[in-house]
Amino acid sequence: MKRKISSLPAKSRLTFDPDFGTAVSAAKAIRTGVISSRELTKHVFSRIRKHNEKINAFVTLNEEEALRQARKADRELAAGKIRGPLHGLPILIKDQFRTAGLRTTCGFTELADYVPDANAVAVQRLLDAGAVIVGKTNTPIGASDIQTYNKVAGTTNNPWDVTRTSGGSTGGGAAALAAGFGFLELGADLAGSIRTPANFCGVCGHKPSLNLVPAKGAIPPLPAQIPPTINLAGLNDLAVAGPLARSARDLKLELQILAGPGPEDAVAYRWKLPAARKAKLKDYKIGYVLTDPFCPVHPDIQAVMARTVDALGREGVKMQEGWPNGISFGDVFETYFKLMAAYVSQSPLFTDAFIDAMKTLYDLPFGETQRQYVEGLTLSHKAWGALGVKRLLSRQAWHTYFETFDAFLMPANCIPAFAHNHGRNLWGRVLESSDRPRYYVETFKWISPATLAGLPVTLIPAGKTPDNLPVGLQIMGPFLEDGTTLDLACKLEDLLGGFTAPPGLD
Repeated sequence: MKRKISSLPAKSRLTFDPDFGTAVSAAKAIRTGVISSRELTKHVFSRIRKHNEKINAFVTLNEEEALRQARKADRELAAGKIRGPLHGLPILIKDQFRTAGLRTTCGFTELADYVPDANAVAVQRLLDAGAVIVGKTNTPIGASDIQTYNKVAGTTNNPWDVTRTSGGSTGGGAAALAAGFGFLELGADLAGSIRTPANFCGVCGHKPSLNLVPAKGAIPPLPAQIPPTINLAGLNDLAVAGPLARSARDLKLELQILAGPGPEDAVAYRWKLPAARKAKLKDYKIGYVLTDPFCPVHPDIQAVMARTVDALGREGVKMQEGWPNGISFGDVFETYFKLMAAYVSQSPLFTDAFIDAMKTLYDLPFGETQRQYVEGLTLSHKAWGALGVKRLLSRQAWHTYFETFDAFLMPANCIPAFAHNHGRNLWGRVLESSDRPRYYVETFKWISPATLAGLPVTLIPAGKTPDNLPVGLQIMGPFLEDGTTLDLACKLEDLLGGFTAPPGLD
């Protein structure tokens, strides 16, 4: 899509879309002189002033410094110096990642005035590639919810329907991308925090293979708990940092900048994005599931998934339905849910009083998942180790499966974006859905297979519901073969049509 913007210089009109174009095309437009970094950055802030009030995607804007950096990028380009593939490109950073000289809160009121003196590793890599930071995008408290709201910045709304959530925890970033407030976002994913907001807002996200992108400098932990200079990768068995964008090709561009060993490991290790397994779409062999009794998927989402499977079949792709041998969805989720609870158990949010309150809900219909979560919060090291073995067995089952198949498709969630619901007991919330009420915990289930096994997932928009809400598709692949899921995403994007802008944001 190309769009005429009368406020931009004539040379940039009709050349690329400064509102909703790709990062690849915008970076090329800057490098080739179609538009300057300053012109594009000013345009982005003009859009933010026009549209952000109804969306509330940001915690902190960085306009003065962004324009200064954009002017510097233009001077460097005029002198023949290009810092990297993102030279002069306006991008977004989730407020979970420390940024030097720019407020970083992660939704905590205790950090409302916290200004780090150093960048997270991933932030620094984007800056070294030439990016210009537009601002910090909103996240729930501690990046610990599937909705985005907090007392520091308020609630982020979905650009497709402001009465609904943008998702979490990278909800501010996904909403900002969908609204055309920047060209790339740095996010993170433990409980679907890249995939769920990308799904709900109709953009793209990539959950990398485990520990592919350094998370050093992210919050939590809080600065008072553990120094941000400590590399926590050795303790990490689930969480990742990764890119969001409006196209799969942009995800690939950003991942190639973000990925690779942290500074401590780079003395010995290097990383290169592996080539995709196949060159042509018709040569891929792909497995899939549309729904599962453990977490039934809304019929509108199943319909989008079925159309995608049919479209792939017409292209000659070999498709087979069903989970791999050794994968039981219910067992996978239980293991993931306990390990996820153990991972976050050091957060100040999980006080003894909070845990005691959760125990009072055991007799309710969702009590078993409540019990699983509390068990995870209070795991012994012996129990944690036993769950770790189950995690590795899950990865082994997928490894065996991917000796025959190249990728696996599944829904991103059981329901589309739902109405804001900020009830005090997070796990006890009941969500209204047009098929049937859903307990809150159900919205965490479809992200669990890839997270438990540490596998890469590329999420792209696959269609919309009859209510015009986006439906995303998870493309999961073999461990460390992120190049395959990204390649398939690019090919599927061409087949299905890719990103479309929400109405009313011209």
